Amino acid sequence: MNKIKIQSPKIPSYLESANFDDMEDRYISACTISDCTIFEEEINRMRFDQVVFKNVTFMDVTFTNIELTDVIFEKCDLSNTDFSGGAIHRVEFIESKLVGLNLTEATFGNVVFDNCYANLSSFGYASLKNVKFERCSLRNGDFFECKFNKIDFTDCDLVEANFTNTSLDGIDLSSCKIDQLSLSPGDLKGCVVSSEQAIAFARLLGIVIKE
Repeated sequence: MNKIKIQSPKIPSYLESANFDDMEDRYISACTISDCTIFEEEINRMRFDQVVFKNVTFMDVTFTNIELTDVIFEKCDLSNTDFSGGAIHRVEFIESKLVGLNLTEATFGNVVFDNCYANLSSFGYASLKNVKFERCSLRNGDFFECKFNKIDFTDCDLVEANFTNTSLDGIDLSSCKIDQLSLSPGDLKGCVVSSEQAIAFARLLGIVIKE
């Protein structure tokens, strides 16, 4: 199966360093924000364009309907941050902690999650197109009623993740841990799994396998 191609964030070769606390505008562009904590912010429709976050901790942050375009999060902690309803395009999350990150009803295009710890993250009702999850822990992740188009899960931990009412047609889960998934039987049509995983899915569907 052909791997999907993801457009990388379009980041200038040089970016000015910036301090989030010094900014009053809801539109932030062309800068690097690093080695800091963004604390107790609640802003609707915050926009970031061509921004690199490095070693940034988001604490009690609610950025509903956020717009992220050409953005990189590297070694950041976004645990329990609220990005629900966001528009997220050409974005990379690299070696970041995303436990409980709220991405419900968000729209994703050309997004990479690389080596992230994202247990209990929420993607419910989101639309994902050209998105890669690589070497991520997504235990108890919620993908309820998502729309998938060209999605790649590689070497991910999806134990007890919820894919109910989400079609997995064309999705290759063969390299992932998929024990105790929650899903609807019809959503498995076209899903690519290993032979061992197929046996587990058969049991999940109530099929008795004769040894």
